[in-house]
Amino acid sequence: MNAPPPTFWATSTARRRNVARVVDAWYVALDASKLGSSHPVATQVLGVPLAVWRVASGAPAAVLDRCPHRNVPLSMGRVKKLSGAGGELECRYHGWRFDGDGKVKAVPGLPLVHDERLDHPSRCTTAYQAVEQDGFIWVCLSKTPPSPAPRRLVQLDTEGYTHIRQHLRVEGTLHSTLENILDVPHTSFLHGGLFRTDEKKNEIDVVVTRSADGVTAEFIGEPRPEGIVGRILSPSGGVVQHWDRFLMPSTAQVEYRIGTENHVVVTTVCTPVSDVVTDMHTVVSVRTRLPIGPLAALAGPVAWRILAQDKEILEAQTKLVDRFGQDRFTSTSIDLLGPFILHLLKKAEAGQLADAIVREERFRLRV
Repeated sequence: MNAPPPTFWATSTARRRNVARVVDAWYVALDASKLGSSHPVATQVLGVPLAVWRVASGAPAAVLDRCPHRNVPLSMGRVKKLSGAGGELECRYHGWRFDGDGKVKAVPGLPLVHDERLDHPSRCTTAYQAVEQDGFIWVCLSKTPPSPAPRRLVQLDTEGYTHIRQHLRVEGTLHSTLENILDVPHTSFLHGGLFRTDEKKNEIDVVVTRSADGVTAEFIGEPRPEGIVGRILSPSGGVVQHWDRFLMPSTAQVEYRIGTENHVVVTTVCTPVSDVVTDMHTVVSVRTRLPIGPLAALAGPVAWRILAQDKEILEAQTKLVDRFGQDRFTSTSIDLLGPFILHLLKKAEAGQLADAIVREERFRLRV
């Protein structure tokens, strides 16, 4: 007989201290280019399955991906065109149709008698607010979103920049994914030779500014990274102007001005698909003197290698926490952003962002 596994082998997320569910927030549900006018798209945010489509005006709509009639995914259906670009969402099983508010608009074959209400609440599905902005479809699972629209990606409005979009799904909590994107110390080892090296030759100052809206780390006097990416972006070397930012509730942004030649802003809007799965929607905005085609050909494969390494390490981290049944983190002063990101997410989850820590600190870091 096989011995039972040790008691610390588990898959529950109940004891993950770094899981936070911030419902009162806008999240990217999908890239707007993937949403046509004829069929809905299935997606998921915070564990909630969604069916997203375009109504007659062309605006996006999102409802719970579950027909209240016979529990079939509404995303299996089609969009019944009424006029314009879209229309009502039709269930594939019995043809029940729903509008963007989740109300039943048609039950084929049902004669209405005695002033029977077609849209009785028991026949309706749950609708969520959805908007299209900056090339994404955003949804909010709360009835009262914190703002009328998501935070803008302001770099998209700046002339002279080329914008590259990428999407990657990783196995990791929202917090772990955000910390990974903004964590400088790991780049010398996990990505050694690609972006930085493990030779810590320089000691620099980092100013960390914390607020209820996010946290920013400004790296003072950082030399150009010695890895392949730094050499491609700035062959002449120079000092880097470097900022790492977390913007509530789920945006990580890395900004580099390398010498006088290039400016790069990498904005990643993260979506918690579930407690331990996160979608990364990334927009890379580049202004450079180099021809963008050759630059992309050189830097693209390196960037994908870096992302693959991050994806691998996040998956390993997630599986090990599952194996032990709980997470265990210990930090030092050079874990600049991760602990405060978790602090903000936990405060937002509890509705206590007004009590978040607000201060500026200076740290020393070897790079």
